[in-house]
Amino acid sequence: MEHFQAISPEQAYQHWQDKSAIMVDIRDPQSFQAGHACGAFHLTNETLNEFMLQANFEQPVMVMCYHGHSSQNAAQYLLNLGFEAVYSINGGFEAWLKNYPHAVDSLRNPA
Repeated sequence: MEHFQAISPEQAYQHWQDKSAIMVDIRDPQSFQAGHACGAFHLTNETLNEFMLQANFEQPVMVMCYHGHSSQNAAQYLLNLGFEAVYSINGGFEAWLKNYPHAVDSLRNPA
């Protein structure tokens, strides 16, 4: 795969359900803590090395951002680093939250 592929939230959910792809979230720390897809790895400049050390470059990676725009650059970057298949999720976390609120975790303590 030379270029990332854009996938729908429904396709991403299917991959998430059957654990056939890794989900990474590139949003800012506060947004990630407030809510993220269950099991998503928070990928930042600071966590990139950790992710690379534990990653299986043959396993597909799905990239999530706010609305599906920033994830496109990040997806292409991961491909350039050697990942074989990388997907950008159309609509980002907003679409995920709207369609799959049951598949969202928060790191914040309830008030």
